Amino acid sequence: MTTFKSTFEKYNWDEIQSKIYASTSKQVEQALAKSKRDLDDFLALISPAAQPYLEEMAQLTHELTKKRFGKTIQMYAPLYVSNECQNICTYCGFSLDNKIKRKTLMDFEIKLEVAALKEAGFDHVLLVAGEANYTVNINYFLNAIDVIKDQFSIISVEVQPLSQEEYERLHKAGVYSVLVYQETYHKDVYKKYHTKGKKSNFDFRLDTPDRIGKAGIHKIGLGVLLGLEDWRTDSFFNALHLDYLQRTYWQTKYSVSFPRLRPAEGTVPPNFIMDDRDLTQLICAYRLWNEDLEISISTRENENFRNNIIPIGTTSMSAGSKTNPGGYVVDPQSLEQFEISDERSALEIATLISNSGYEPVWKDWDKTFSS
Repeated sequence: MTTFKSTFEKYNWDEIQSKIYASTSKQVEQALAKSKRDLDDFLALISPAAQPYLEEMAQLTHELTKKRFGKTIQMYAPLYVSNECQNICTYCGFSLDNKIKRKTLMDFEIKLEVAALKEAGFDHVLLVAGEANYTVNINYFLNAIDVIKDQFSIISVEVQPLSQEEYERLHKAGVYSVLVYQETYHKDVYKKYHTKGKKSNFDFRLDTPDRIGKAGIHKIGLGVLLGLEDWRTDSFFNALHLDYLQRTYWQTKYSVSFPRLRPAEGTVPPNFIMDDRDLTQLICAYRLWNEDLEISISTRENENFRNNIIPIGTTSMSAGSKTNPGGYVVDPQSLEQFEISDERSALEIATLISNSGYEPVWKDWDKTFSS
């Protein structure tokens, strides 16, 4: 079975990194002058040479996004159902070696959390869990989806990598999109951050989006954990992965997220620092390269950044997020996976979006239109 791995292995991290940092202003200008851009253009647009062109990039990004998506921002919220995890990952609060109280929500607790999300106005939920294959597994997810499916028009999941057959079962159960992050595409560095558990298998995780695509899931979300390695090089490989997936599973939609490493219990500090200007450049580069790509901004980001990024490529935003199981009403004191930065409520974010001249969209897809 051919997967992204065969494409990935044709590229060398150090060579790509050198090419990015050797990019010139002429290459950036050539990329900006095009109406359709390829991966070489993306490489130039994420390079240091593109930094002086950020205002021009932002304006082009605004126009492209408005043309493709209109002036709308989709609203969603994460629903953490478990902090149990069998992996040791040095950057995550749920890591197995952290001596914390573990919690997995039962049906009645899920319903209480759902009630709080519905009261806030959400119609799109992202189901999130740690990677505990013996307890929080496909049967648990299918049951949780059955509990919540009548309450939400869109159900997305961000859980451990599964088999193709398991993704097919999620698809049949009503899951619209699956998010999976490689964390970093630097294979040697990946091993240092993921020291134990199934997640330590780099290749199995790398092939996960192929299994999702083969299962017919409507949308696949990718991203890297910004801070583990050089963000420019990691982002090139993430774009390479998206390019392969779009060519291979062309009927599927795609999104990209930009999680920057945030403080969490017992975690290491970022290895690489990415400031707000860097992240803005990256968002613009993605939009200029791929105008169909959905771009999501989470509450990991601070208020000021989220206030200003709305007209620059963004298509969806989370709001009022809790990153701990039961965090909305059941057990607000349980340990978070990471600290959020923007703590404003869903109503406050919806008001911000409206005041920015955009429409907050709580529902933009219906199951009856997908069959």
